[in-house]
Amino acid sequence: MDGIMSKKNSEYLIERNDNIYEVVIGLEVHAQVTSNSKLFSSSSTKFGAEPNTQVSLVDAAFPGMLPVINEYCVKQAIKTGIGLKAKINNKSVFDRKNYFYADLPQGYQISQYKYPIVGEGNVILDMPEGQKQVGIERLHLEQDAGKSIHDVDPSNTLVDLNRSGVALMEIVSKPDLRSPDEVNAYIKKLRSIMRYLGTCDGNMQEGSLRADVNVSVRIKGSTDLGTRCEIKNVNSIKFMQMAIIYEANRQVDLIEDGEEIDQETRLFDTKKNETRSMRSKEDAHDYRYFPDPDLLPLEVTDEFIDQIKSEIPELPDDKKKRFIDEFKVSPYEATILVSDIDTAKYFEEVVAKMGKNRDMKLAVNWITGELFAVLNNKNIEIAQSPISAKNLAKLINLIKNGTISGKIAKTIFELMLDGDIDPQIIVEEKGLKQESNPKALEALIDKIINDNREKAIEYKQGKEKLFGFFVGQAMKASGGKANPQLINEILKKKL
Repeated sequence: MDGIMSKKNSEYLIERNDNIYEVVIGLEVHAQVTSNSKLFSSSSTKFGAEPNTQVSLVDAAFPGMLPVINEYCVKQAIKTGIGLKAKINNKSVFDRKNYFYADLPQGYQISQYKYPIVGEGNVILDMPEGQKQVGIERLHLEQDAGKSIHDVDPSNTLVDLNRSGVALMEIVSKPDLRSPDEVNAYIKKLRSIMRYLGTCDGNMQEGSLRADVNVSVRIKGSTDLGTRCEIKNVNSIKFMQMAIIYEANRQVDLIEDGEEIDQETRLFDTKKNETRSMRSKEDAHDYRYFPDPDLLPLEVTDEFIDQIKSEIPELPDDKKKRFIDEFKVSPYEATILVSDIDTAKYFEEVVAKMGKNRDMKLAVNWITGELFAVLNNKNIEIAQSPISAKNLAKLINLIKNGTISGKIAKTIFELMLDGDIDPQIIVEEKGLKQESNPKALEALIDKIINDNREKAIEYKQGKEKLFGFFVGQAMKASGGKANPQLINEILKKKL
C-alpha cells in the first residue's frame, strides 16, 4: 500500500497496475490568535490553567450573555491576511454554525461563512525543484470549542471549557498541495509567517496550530477533482504526512477495486497509523449558517487597514532576499536562517557582534552545524540556546584571526555549553592558543623530517599520500595547537 515519490518534483504519486494517481490536498489550518483574552469575552487564554478556571458567563453561554468583539483579535487577523498577500475585506459578517457537541455550550459556533474578514492570498514554498505558489482561499475568525476528556473517568466524559471562545483564524488553502513534503513545507511556512507577525505562536503541542486535511486522488494528468475525505484535527506535521499517505492509498485501493469513495469526515489513529470513518461529511447547509443576531457586520476602513500595514515587520521572503544580497549567503542557507524568526534574530546578532572583518561562511556553518546539533540533542529552541550570540561571535572571530584552529574551536565550543563561558577566557585558562609563529613551526617540522628521513625520501619519489603523515606528526608534536594552514605551507616548502 505504498506510493512512489516522483523523482522530478515533490509530487506523491501512487502506481497501481497501469494507472498512476496523484494526490490532491487542501488544508484548513486552525491557528490560535495570540491574544490575552478571548474573541468575545475578557477571559484569559493562558495555556495550562486548571480546568474551567478561565470561563466567563459568555463562554459558558449563560442566558442573556452577549458577545463583544475583541478588536485586537480583528487586528491580528488582518495582519495575518496582509502577511499572506491576501485581500482584506472592508465588510465581514459573523455567522452561527449550528451543531451540537457537549463541549460547545451555545449549541452553535460563532464563525464566518459567506463574508470572511480575509479573502484570497498566496504562500510561496521553497521546494527542492524550485518555488511553488499555494493559493489561500480565505481566512476567517471563529471561536474555539471546549475540550472533551475521555480518559480520566472510566464511565464519564469530562468537559473543560477553558478553550471555549478562544479566537481562531481558520486559514483555508486551495487544493494546490500534491504531497506530504509540500504539506510539511506549507505548514512550516505558514507558521513562520505568523510567528514573524506575532499573530500565532504556532505551538502545535499546545493546540495553537492544528489542521483538517482534505485528501482526494485522481489519475495523473486529469483536471477533475476526486471525492475528498476530510481528516479532522491533526496536530502535528508528522501525523499529517502519515495520514495523507494512508488515506491516499486507501482511496486508490477502493477505485482499483471498482468501489466508490464516500465523502466523509475521518480521524487519524496515530497508534495504528490509519484513518477511520467518523461521520459523513457535512455540507454548508447541514450547519444551517445564518448571521449572528447578536453581532453587527464587522466594518473596517481602508485607513484602519493601512495603519496595520504600516506595522508589518520584515517577513521571511523579504528577509531571505536581504540575507542573500547583504550577507552573500546561498539561497539554501538563507531559507534555513529565515525559516524561524528566532534563528534569524540570532544570526543577525552574531553577524553584528563579529564586526566588520566578519566571516559569513563560518557564521552560517557554526549556527546551522554545531549549534543546531546541540539544540536538537537538547530538544530546545534557539531562543533557549546555551550559548549566546555574543559569545559564538567571539569564538568565530578567534578562528578567523588565527588565534585558534577549527579543531580546537570545537573543544572550546563544548566547554562553552557549561554556562555560556566567554571563549577567550577558555583559551587563556586552558592554554589553547594556536601556534602561528613561522619560525617555531619551521623548527618543529625540521625535527620531524629529520626523524623520518626515509619517509621524506619516499614522498619526494612520488608517494604523495605521505604528506598527510607529516601533517599528522606536526599536529601531534604541537599538541594540536599548530596552525594547520601554516603547517601545510611550511611542509610543502620543506619537502
